[in-house]
Amino acid sequence: MMLSNCYATLSRTQCSYYKYYILIIIFYRTFGKKNINLYIRSMRPQKVNDTNLIEGLMEVLQAKGYDGASLNEFAQVSNLKKASLYHRFPNGKKEIAMAVLNFIGEWTQKNFLDFLSDNSINQEERLDHAISNIDSMYEGGEKICILRALSMESNFELFGAKINEIMTLWIDGFYNLGLAFGLNQKDARDKAEQTLILVQGSLVVSKGMSTVSPFQQALKSIRQMYIKA
Repeated sequence: MMLSNCYATLSRTQCSYYKYYILIIIFYRTFGKKNINLYIRSMRPQKVNDTNLIEGLMEVLQAKGYDGASLNEFAQVSNLKKASLYHRFPNGKKEIAMAVLNFIGEWTQKNFLDFLSDNSINQEERLDHAISNIDSMYEGGEKICILRALSMESNFELFGAKINEIMTLWIDGFYNLGLAFGLNQKDARDKAEQTLILVQGSLVVSKGMSTVSPFQQALKSIRQMYIKA
């Protein structure tokens, strides 16, 4: 009766913690100190770093594509149980893919549009930084582009607008860089679009030929486009 009255005065969250600690005390008295840490760990909800989680989910989409990826694979790579994965992404695979695209969009905004548009930094330094980021993003040409994986005809209706937004961030960043190199607006736009074409095309060729050489050559070509401008 006293316990019921106590619960009546507590919020749902407070009750959860109260019951949690009561269970710990019962376990301690029953099994002793030796196993208490193991029990506490098992009672706590699973926690996964958000960045690591999204990167793991992205790897599945890159490897299997949207249609080929399964929730079991997402759960396995994220070290989450399926129930925890559903809790984070109630709308399932579509919400997972959109979370990945949002992550890529934020990354592209920061590392391409914002950085390449920062005129307080030397333009050649900005160019080299962007090329280094591209190289890291695709692990030297080993990874396929997540935008390509999600832009197949069957998926484009779901993700096309977001993919277009991310590509525009990329192009606008390189456009502003081209202006900093002294290009006119047309040439700056043409070269910015060409950087995206070179990277995307070279990734396909590298995958098909089982060599990263086309991708690495594309990165060199991007640098030469601006340094020779």
